Amino acid sequence: MCRTSIYEARNNFSALVKSAEEGEVIELTRYDKPVAVIISWEEYESKNSSDDDWLSKWREEYKDVLDDKGFDITPSREAPDPNYNPWD
Repeated sequence: MCRTSIYEARNNFSALVKSAEEGEVIELTRYDKPVAVIISWEEYESKNSSDDDWLSKWREEYKDVLDDKGFDITPSREAPDPNYNPWD
C-alpha cells in the first residue's frame, strides 16, 4: 500500500492512477490522517458486487433456520376472535 498526501497526489496523479491500475492501493492523507483511497476499477467492481449480494448469501447460509415448514399456525384459544363483537 502506498501512502501519500493529497498535495503530493495532485502533482503525481497520473503516476498514482497507473499504480492503482497495476493493483496497488494508494491511501491519500490530509495532515497525516487517511481521507481517501485510490483503487483499480477491477478491485472496485469486485468489492461492490460482493456487497450487493450479501442478502442472498445470508439467506443461503441460514435457509434451514428460516424455513417456516413445521410451524403450527392454527389459531390459539388465547387469541381473540376478530369477528366477535361483544356489543351485538
